[in-house]
Amino acid sequence: MRVLMTSLAVEAHFNGTVPLAWALRSAGHEVRFASQPALTEPITAAGLTAVPVGTDHTHNEFVRDLGGELTGFYRDIDFTGRNASLFDLKAANLLLTATFYAQANNDSMIDDLVDYARFWKPDLVLWEPFTFAGAVAARVTGAAHARLLWGPDLFLRTRSRFRQEIERLPPQRREDALAEWLTWTLERFGSTFDEEVVTGQWNIDQMPAGIRVTSGQRTVPMRYVPYNGPSVVPDWLRAEPRRPRVCLTLGITVREKAYPSMVSLDDLFAAVADLDAEIVATVDAGQLADVSSVPDNVRVTEFVPLHALLPTCAAVVHHGGAGTWSSAVAAGVPQLVVAGMWDNVYRAERLAELGAGIYLPPHEVTPALLRDGVQRLLTKPSFAEEAARLRDRIQAEPSPAEVVPALAELTAQHRHVGS
Repeated sequence: MRVLMTSLAVEAHFNGTVPLAWALRSAGHEVRFASQPALTEPITAAGLTAVPVGTDHTHNEFVRDLGGELTGFYRDIDFTGRNASLFDLKAANLLLTATFYAQANNDSMIDDLVDYARFWKPDLVLWEPFTFAGAVAARVTGAAHARLLWGPDLFLRTRSRFRQEIERLPPQRREDALAEWLTWTLERFGSTFDEEVVTGQWNIDQMPAGIRVTSGQRTVPMRYVPYNGPSVVPDWLRAEPRRPRVCLTLGITVREKAYPSMVSLDDLFAAVADLDAEIVATVDAGQLADVSSVPDNVRVTEFVPLHALLPTCAAVVHHGGAGTWSSAVAAGVPQLVVAGMWDNVYRAERLAELGAGIYLPPHEVTPALLRDGVQRLLTKPSFAEEAARLRDRIQAEPSPAEVVPALAELTAQHRHVGS
């Protein structure tokens, strides 16, 4: 079958799709990956065929131009759907549609993606869960389509609660910015909107049991396989560490995009300076520019593949990003997570509830608390034991290669031949 995969041009979101793309290609299926031009090099570096569509999105510039006000609002609104008020639900729907969804899926991208899908006629479109352009292209061409999740499905849980709550309101107050935007978009192609354009026809979920969020949607579980981009194992990583090794990372997305770090490097370095441990900090020159000093026990490296580093680590300290969190879980490493917004908080809280790590809200962080947290991860055996149990849950899920037959079967059920 022909599979068209798509993601907005954010490398961290793309990385979570690569193992399944390889599995489909290895099984003999034809795979093309469509995104904005900024993602073309990462796509081809992963050994995949790139289809550049439209112009690059401007979401990150839009956030930067607001001087951080929008990122503050992102942190303040409950996007998880757990304790959200009606105000939170309506604000999230309106804010994210205007500043994120429609910015990241700009008109030129959607137009080009639909044109390419009409030309290539894919059987299946797999889309990163914020890349609604993929659902639009599938709806217009009759292809089967599914969301490929890189994190817990908080979006769909929040969406379901939002729809339930607005149904209780008078008709004139049932504004749904996401549905309105997608309705207008589909009308340009002579097609119509329904909720399947938001939910996909099914999900492919890479979260392990205990972390996965159930939504009532048809779900194909799939094992998370770390992919960190083009990688080289450095010489120093070819030998066992002489002291417990701790990875300290703030993530590439935080480094390259508009979102501010949840914790300062000075605080992190102060926390680990006197620990009897080898600290590997994956930070670049820009992040180090405002750091007063680097402790003697800290090795600074701009990049090292986490799938090679983390299995040698006794603990990891990070910002809660999906790729870092999942790579640490796959390696069975206890985590200290400083997370402040969106699904990062949910993953960090569940990790702590399961006993496999520690969650620190950003407003509570001090060097002393960070140091105490790392020390506990290194000295309390239960953290490593629970992290190993969580790793085993990931390993119990079907591999990307093992889910390919299920995807072919679902495609045959959902594809509209001749559309």
